[in-house]
Amino acid sequence: MTRWGILATGHIAGRFAEDLRLLPDADLVAVGSRTAESAELFAARHGIPRAYASWPELAADPDLDVIYVATPHAAHHEAAMTCLAAGRAVLLEKPFTLDLATSTELIEIARARGIFLMEAMWMRTNPLILRVLELVEDGAIGELTSVRADFGAAGPFPPEHRMRARTLGGGALLDLGVYPVSLAHLLLGVPQHVHAWASLTPEGVDANTGIALGWDSGAVATLSCGMVGATGITASITGTTGRIDLPEPFYRPGAAVLHRAGVEPETLPADLTGGGYQYEAAEVQRCLAAGLTESPLVPHAATLEVMGLLDGIRERIGVDYA
Repeated sequence: MTRWGILATGHIAGRFAEDLRLLPDADLVAVGSRTAESAELFAARHGIPRAYASWPELAADPDLDVIYVATPHAAHHEAAMTCLAAGRAVLLEKPFTLDLATSTELIEIARARGIFLMEAMWMRTNPLILRVLELVEDGAIGELTSVRADFGAAGPFPPEHRMRARTLGGGALLDLGVYPVSLAHLLLGVPQHVHAWASLTPEGVDANTGIALGWDSGAVATLSCGMVGATGITASITGTTGRIDLPEPFYRPGAAVLHRAGVEPETLPADLTGGGYQYEAAEVQRCLAAGLTESPLVPHAATLEVMGLLDGIRERIGVDYA
């Protein structure tokens, strides 16, 4: 049985807690927040035995095997450092931190201390996404030539909302764009060419962003993210002999459609249960049981490569969180 703690009590923390019930070998035993009231309300709502009024108190609980950090991303570095300092394994929400430097610091500390650390990029543990990746690697659509993906939210977000707060790592790129960028990276690796443009809010964060990536193989990716209009949140993966379409939301699709020349389109069902968070939790538990300090599905190198890409895109569009 893997004993879990949750750090933070927001919407995603609640959804994770619900999905954790789907794993028979998972036991959610503690929650921590910055206030006793928030922790106690969350504990009562989800049937959690222990509630802590601070992050250090949660991290110090000796009965925990792993802590899921579900804070907004501006607090990821501080929260994860608190857990690692106490020797706790960590599943850290995406994006990992605000930049490559702080992400590198966390991973170096985890490696030096032999502590498990994984980014909660749940798309990389989703069974259907893994099936799509397998099809691409097996040549089902030939040589990969392009990836298209979008993630746009309708808004509007008021000036005080975290999505527009520069001090909180606001903007569309880190909150939404991390998904299209991660999908392109999962399929094609690190691009050799990066171009980007964005319209910025008065606060200096990106409101609407377009990204073009290129690989020396000739493959390209056209990606977009924004908080000025609801896009389809779909993706399409094209190769020389076919195409795979991922419907909304492409990072947790209900199905995928395989198109090949001269063959009727084939629908690949997801057979999804719950919200999809249980798959990343199951991967964490598998790794802990095997004595691993990083996941082969969400390796540290992938986290750092994507963070490096996001840093490069932010530099090109003029968004700076320093």
